[in-house]
Parts: sequence; C-alpha cells; structure tokens
Amino acid sequence: MFAFIVRRLLQSVAVMLTVALLAFVMFQYVGDPVTIMLGQDATDLDRARLRQELGLNKPVVVQFYHFVVNAAQGEFGLSLRQGQKVSTLLRDRLPATLELSLSAAVIALSVGLPLGVYTALKRNGKLSQALLALSLLGVSLPTFLIGILLILVFSVLLGWLPSYGRGDVIQLGFWSTGFLTRTGWSHLILPAVTLSFFQMTLVLRLVRSEMLEVLRTDYIKFARARGLTKRAIHFGHALKNTLVPVITIMGLQLGGIIAFAIVTETVFQWPGMGLLFIQAVQFADIPVMAAYLCLISLIFVVINLLVDLLYFVVDPRLNAGLDKPAGRH
Repeated sequence: MFAFIVRRLLQSVAVMLTVALLAFVMFQYVGDPVTIMLGQDATDLDRARLRQELGLNKPVVVQFYHFVVNAAQGEFGLSLRQGQKVSTLLRDRLPATLELSLSAAVIALSVGLPLGVYTALKRNGKLSQALLALSLLGVSLPTFLIGILLILVFSVLLGWLPSYGRGDVIQLGFWSTGFLTRTGWSHLILPAVTLSFFQMTLVLRLVRSEMLEVLRTDYIKFARARGLTKRAIHFGHALKNTLVPVITIMGLQLGGIIAFAIVTETVFQWPGMGLLFIQAVQFADIPVMAAYLCLISLIFVVINLLVDLLYFVVDPRLNAGLDKPAGRH
C-alpha cells in the first residue's frame, strides 16, 4: 500500500512538471509580455529594463527553474490585463468555482445514482424507458444550450430564478460563500443544474449498465439460491460492486466539472475561474492562462490520487493483491 502511494506521488510530480513545462512554453512563445505591458510606443531602454526585471534575459533553463519554484509557491506574477497578482485573482475566484462544481457533483450523484439503480432493477418499466430517453437528451445537448433553455424557462417565462451572477456572499476569512444567503442559493440553482446535467445522465447510464452486468454474475445467482432478500442482494452485493467503475468516472468527471465549468460560468456570468480564464484568453493574459492550467492539472492529479485510494475502501480485494509477495500466485 505504501509503495503504491509513493509510486502514484512520483507519477503525479512527473505530470505536474510536464504541465509546468507547457505553461512555461506559453510564457516564452505566446505573445510578448514586454510589448503587452509597455505598449508599442515604449523605448528600447524601457523594454530592456522590464526584461531584466522579469528575468527574461536569463538562460531558458534558469527561467524554467525559477518558474517551477514560484509556481510551487503559488506565484505566477502579475496579470497583464488587470495588473494584479495572479495568485490573488485565482484566490478570489476559486471559491465560486468550487462552490458551483461541488454543487453540480452532488446533484449528479444524488440524482444519477438512485435513478441508475432504479432503471436497472425496473428495466422494462415505462418510467425506466422514459428516464433512459431523457438521459439520451442530456448526453446529446451541449451545456450552453441546456443553460440557455433553463434561463428561458425559469428566468424569462416563469421569473422564478435569476439568470446571472452569484448573488450575495459572506466572507469567511479569505473564503467567500453564497451557501449562507438566500440570494446565493437562488443564483446557484440554474448554473449547478446546468453543469450537472451531463454528469447526471452519464452516472445514470453507467450505474444501470454496471448493475445489469453484476446482476448476471454467478455470485448473485448463488446469493439468490441461499435465500437472501432482494434488498440484501441488490444493495449489499450488486450495488457495492457497481461502485468501483462509478468512482473512477465520477473522480474524472469532478475534475472535468471544475475544468470545464468555463461554458456554464460564461453563460450565467458566474464570477469563477472559468470566466477569468475566458477573459484571459481574449486578452492573451499569459500569466493567468498558465496559472489556470497548472491549478486545474493539480486538481486532476489530486482527484485521481484520491480515487485510487478509494478503490481500497470499496474493494478490499485490492489490498490483498498488493500485499501478496512477488512470485506467488
């Protein structure tokens, strides 16, 4: 187990160094930060002075080393568009993105998991067929269209929910949250449902498929022969073995929700990191783009590591496989 964790940590470090290299290449070859910061009318002396202050006149290897050291400390310099520290901008936007992403993940799991189990156990029922047809719609429609349709129905036609913004937030130290205000909840509902819709239908179809596969296995037939109740068979045996692939997908999807909340944040003007990244792309704000790339990669790496560890909680047989001495089968 310990060797497995160490191996995963080393792989994570290698991945982050690769991402840091890509982000560093963006600094080097995408636009000229000196021209962006000083403009076209700057003198050669001003350009040379700024290049020295930014360390751009040093060897590339030295620049990359300083970039990795600063990135490990969460420092990516100043935003070329806003003139503020990139770490400050990300810190201010991170709570909004995590609040939206975690809400979407909770909705996807709490709705998709029981519906997946229901459609597997009642696979010939009319409601199950209707849910499967709806899930195809959720998989097929793009996120921005789902968001626009929800805005049209619940904001424009019915007037029940706001269509943009985050609402009132409360500061808890450096962290801001809308969970403690009424307007915060009302502003969160539409973007959270929009962001969760694809993941919800994905979980539903995955759980249904895996559940049907598990229900056909020999040990489920043996459990029925022993006279176990349907509840014990379905939830004590079948569902538990169904959760391993679900954990894998949802772990990756959680990272995807955070990384690709860009579309939802743009549609609803949600003040998170995704909207900040879109604005950075439009302005070629390389420090913000590089910092976003590194942060999202770190989130993916951490989530994948946690998913690997959750395997051992869900399926104890993996522990036995790791503890078995080499050469013994």
